[in-house]
Amino acid sequence: MKRILGKIVDVRPDELRALGLAFVFNFVVLGSYYVVRPIRDDIAASGGIETLPWMYTGTLVTMLVANALFSAIVARMSRRRFIPIAYRFFMANLVIFYVLMHTLTPAQNIWVGRAFYVWVSVFNLFVVTLFWAFMTDVFNSEQAKRLFAFISVGGSIGAIVGPIITATLVHKLGAANLILVTAAMLEAAPWCVKFFPAEFARHPNRSQAESTPPSKVPSKVAPRDPSTVAGDDKNAEQPIGGGILAGITHVIRSPYLLGICGFVLLYTVTTTFSYFQQTEITGHQFQDRNERTASFAQLDLVLNTLTLLLQLLITGHLMKRLGVGVTLVTMPVLSMIGFVALGFAPTLALLAVFQVARRATNFGFSRPAREVLFTVLRRGDKYKAKSLIDTFVYRSGDQIGAWSYSGLRALGLELTGISFVAVPLTALWCVLCFWLGKKQSELALVQRQEMQKTAATT
Repeated sequence: MKRILGKIVDVRPDELRALGLAFVFNFVVLGSYYVVRPIRDDIAASGGIETLPWMYTGTLVTMLVANALFSAIVARMSRRRFIPIAYRFFMANLVIFYVLMHTLTPAQNIWVGRAFYVWVSVFNLFVVTLFWAFMTDVFNSEQAKRLFAFISVGGSIGAIVGPIITATLVHKLGAANLILVTAAMLEAAPWCVKFFPAEFARHPNRSQAESTPPSKVPSKVAPRDPSTVAGDDKNAEQPIGGGILAGITHVIRSPYLLGICGFVLLYTVTTTFSYFQQTEITGHQFQDRNERTASFAQLDLVLNTLTLLLQLLITGHLMKRLGVGVTLVTMPVLSMIGFVALGFAPTLALLAVFQVARRATNFGFSRPAREVLFTVLRRGDKYKAKSLIDTFVYRSGDQIGAWSYSGLRALGLELTGISFVAVPLTALWCVLCFWLGKKQSELALVQRQEMQKTAATT
């Protein structure tokens, strides 16, 4: 197994079990989401673009409540308890939606569909955020640069299998019955957490970087960010503690976390612009709802296949050799090129190519690199602050993008004008990516020094 994986990823023998479970974990999380994603997109297209800003508002409010509940649970339970509880809570929700869709009238199901849209928009961020929070907790910065790209491949395969399931079965079973497929796939996630090696995160020699003699590590590094600390692995299975507002207060106090917030906001605002354009065009192109759902699934299939190739062949090498900052900046650079192209030639074909290329770059390059940013945080922030950023801040960007898009349309701007509005946002995004990459490297050095000092005194 080591010889086979060695041709693809730089993995060490003591990391094989952890890497395999992380791979499967990501597969079931992304696979389950991509089964229901086309169903959600069909609900958006059938309801019309006019209803989207209101559903985005509902999503934001729900996300705020969900974050408060999540912080309260995290404060009182170990990660091996609260992660399985969270996934099984979402499974129970899916069963409830399945029952409602089969028992209520068509008129009532309109509102069930809207509630399902909001729920999926909350669900997809929380299940993915929980997965990556766990990954950033058990892998350090050096391991993350080597292994996160391959772990992301598991998610990409799941994101390929999910649309295949939907596109193949939606005409035979109907969209509502596919909800149970998602619930069944999610059950594997708690078991991946259960069987994850308990001593992996606390092993003193788990990476070459941590075993480097202190004399070899530069002594002059940037001051430690208040949201980063090392040497807390001994408390890995203890409740994290802290109040429900700890995530918010730590984000406000940390320039590094605020920088990540800015990255997420710029990403989501520009993504919402392109998503609204997609929704508007496909709503006019397709009249049959199952056909529209199948087309969304096929688009996801092309996207995720391209993402898989990028992750296998490029991402890991890019992060190891050029660093996190360069890997992060690929997404805003591509977005800038795409929006400029749409500004001059706003065609459906170009929009489709831009959507696939942009999303593939996000999942292939940007997402693994963004997760590396969180490896230098202390444990509480890997769950609380990260959850706040990846869910509430993410959906806040959606909200800003949704109402901004509606406002720009009200001012008379069409696809061309909106595309040009997005260009300066992508330029600012590029600058922020380089700053975050530089800051992550500095904080990783500080963290490594502190871990070596802790090991030397024990």
